[in-house]
Amino acid sequence: MDFLDLVKNRYSVRKFDARKIEEEKVDLILEAGRVAPTAVNRQPQRILVLKTAEELSKLGSCISYRFQETLALLVCYDKNVSWKRSFDKKDSGDIDASIVTTHMMLEAYNLGIGSTWVGHFDPKIIRETFQIPEHIEPVALLLLGYPSKDAAPSASHNKREDLTQTVYYGAFHK
Repeated sequence: MDFLDLVKNRYSVRKFDARKIEEEKVDLILEAGRVAPTAVNRQPQRILVLKTAEELSKLGSCISYRFQETLALLVCYDKNVSWKRSFDKKDSGDIDASIVTTHMMLEAYNLGIGSTWVGHFDPKIIRETFQIPEHIEPVALLLLGYPSKDAAPSASHNKREDLTQTVYYGAFHK
């Protein structure tokens, strides 16, 4: 599939069927995250794979949004490894984790697997539930599964601003 077709057609799946994702496909999704670019190639991503009924049930106490996913990836970063800018100490870990999540989301779609990126969670509850140490920072949950037959993009999926509204050349202007 052409890359632009892939990114235009991928959507947040909010209804999965019960089929489990095959291990070889899980491995390919994780590999896409492994090869994602990170600042100074520090590779601070730390990914917690949740796939058992017990693990997914525990996840249910951490988030409001569930879509019968059969797999969830909790994408975090290690604050001891992530790169920080020298002049203001901006930590690139959240950016790196987001790039990793995007790569995995797109590879999942490429493999026929749907996903929904969930950022609405309480990090404190996630930390307690999954015993995440303080130096590991949760950034995103990627809920995955095969889309159900009646899954469809939201009504606003194809609504995009024109490039003239979001891209500027040389300087920002009104």
